[in-house]
Formats: sequence, C-alpha cells, structure tokens
Amino acid sequence: MQEAVPVGSGAMAAILGADLELIARACEEAAQGQVCSPANINSPSQVVIAGDADAIDRAIVLLKERGAKRAVKLNVSAPFHCALMKPAQDRLAADLQAIAFGHLSVPLITNADARPIEDGGEARQSLIRQVSQTVRWLEAVEFLINQGVQTFIEIGPGKVLSGLVRQIDRSVRCVNIEDEASLRFAHEALAD
Repeated sequence: MQEAVPVGSGAMAAILGADLELIARACEEAAQGQVCSPANINSPSQVVIAGDADAIDRAIVLLKERGAKRAVKLNVSAPFHCALMKPAQDRLAADLQAIAFGHLSVPLITNADARPIEDGGEARQSLIRQVSQTVRWLEAVEFLINQGVQTFIEIGPGKVLSGLVRQIDRSVRCVNIEDEASLRFAHEALAD
C-alpha cells in the first residue's frame, strides 16, 4: 500500500459532525480531477476521507465552511481505502488468487459490502475490493444490531471500534480484549 502512493502525495482527514451526503458532495467538488472520496464511514457523526493531498485540503476547507464541527488531517502514511490504492489492490489480487479459499464456517460481514457472506470466493473478492473501496463500518454494525446482536467484542489494542459502536447505538454492550487482564474481565463479564 505504501508503494502505491508516494509519501506526502496522498492524505486522509477525519470529518466530524457532518452528514455523509454533505461530505460526499464536498469531496466531489474538491476533487477537481484528483481523487477525494469517503474512505471510512465510521458512525453517523464520523467519516474519514482520502485521496490526493491537495484535494483533501480543498475538501477540509469546504467542509469547515459548510458546518462540519471538525475536519482534521490525519497523520497516516498513505490514503487508504480510495482509488489511489488500486495498484496495491492489483498486487494483493494476484497473491490472493493463488490461495485456496474454502467455504466459511461462520458468516462474515465484510467492510466492502456490509452484508454477510459464506462463500470463500466472495471472501477473496471482498478482501481485494476493500483495499480501494470505502469501509462501510456504520452499515455493518447497523446490520448486526438489526439481526439482534447485543454484544460486540473488540480484540486488539485500544477501544477505537468499541467507541464507534457506541456512537452508532448506546444500547449495545462493548467488551475490549487487549491483554490477559482484559481477557479475564471479558470472560467474567460475558459469563453473567
């Protein structure tokens, strides 16, 4: 991914307090022949945009002028989940085509589609597409909640995803596991 876009030529920005339609229009207007698009739809109040650095700068100005609470450039090494990642997507596709994917034993909600899949071939294609497509986190979480999921378990350092889930629906339970102590706590909390 880092090789796909020279350092400094791409950028990402977090947009807070603006709806997706406003953000998408601002990105389209700011692009001016470059890439500028929603990259991560994290919650109703948080969207990350990605693309060419100049276009992202223009989008930040437009979004601030149009009422976004915050529009902040992120300190990232590349503009992930946008069309600029297509070269990385193509390289990953070649590698993933060489790997056998079996039927999934548990349905998977993908970032690219925000719907369940069970077929290995679909999983492969979703992994490929997600490199340059928008992460549809909000839709995926809403789908799970609509299916009756009441508890979300975040595995890994920090609680970023748990925080996003809470922004989407405060009525669900979030548990974080990042070390042995939090694993014990989660085990006890989930046993209740």
